[in-house]
Amino acid sequence: MLKEKVETLLNDALEQDESLFLIDFSVSPDHRISVVLDGDKGVTVQDCIKISRAIEHNLDREEEDFSLEVASAGATSPLVLPRQYSKNVGRKLTVRTLEDHFEGSLTTVTDTGIVLEWKAREPKPVGKGKVTVQKKKEIGFSDIKEAKVMLKF
Repeated sequence: MLKEKVETLLNDALEQDESLFLIDFSVSPDHRISVVLDGDKGVTVQDCIKISRAIEHNLDREEEDFSLEVASAGATSPLVLPRQYSKNVGRKLTVRTLEDHFEGSLTTVTDTGIVLEWKAREPKPVGKGKVTVQKKKEIGFSDIKEAKVMLKF
């Protein structure tokens, strides 16, 4: 009952700002409500407050006691929805598939997957030594086991 009520309030609140979208939502047996958001332009503290108030102000604590946490997806959180990739075009990603691991710049996002590009040192086709080559890999969303943005400091 509480989960359905919160889900309706959450969906209504997200419809008010189409740049925000839901990453994770749960209600524990002891009524701890957890909401994790992301946004096409990022998520501000004001966005979290707005969503929190839309839920909290429409629930009656006299009826059911609850705790509510609304947060943004962390910088080190894996990308879980295709929509999250678009805002990270141009950034370096580390991507694990079932067979392999890739690190490169996210250059393209399509309806079905992503394109990563990176430079690699390989042996020269003729003679000794190595040459730097540009590599490119298309990876389907269904093949991605985990993808994270690589943070630079």
